[in-house]
Amino acid sequence: MALSHDQKVELLQTVDLFTGLAPDTLGRVAEVAHEVSYPAGRWIVRQGEVGTGFFLLLAGRTRVVRDDEQLAELGPGDFFGELSLLDQQPRVASVVTTEATECLAIASWDFDALLESQPALTLALLRGVARRLRSADVHHQP
Repeated sequence: MALSHDQKVELLQTVDLFTGLAPDTLGRVAEVAHEVSYPAGRWIVRQGEVGTGFFLLLAGRTRVVRDDEQLAELGPGDFFGELSLLDQQPRVASVVTTEATECLAIASWDFDALLESQPALTLALLRGVARRLRSADVHHQP
């Protein structure tokens, strides 16, 4: 599935992490985003390994697993790895494909350069991560 630059921008516009970004800023993100394919049963990221990127699911399905417990299922439009873009710390969960899966991937080192040159992107990413953390916290409160 070879996506054009404009198709990548359109896909990135659907990600709440990038809400409110101007098309030219999303265009810069699209320039460093690469398509990656995984067969069924393949680990995309593993818990405990240092994170090196962000993934947006284009097609297929995955499971999110922590300590052998399934936390979620992800499908097209879902994303993961945003924390690794910020802190490059070990992953808190694993993601494994349950069927052939296509992703749009952004390496953390490419994203670092964008964050340094695009303040609007940095702010959008921080706000997006904060929204996800707040949502997760609300779901885990007694």
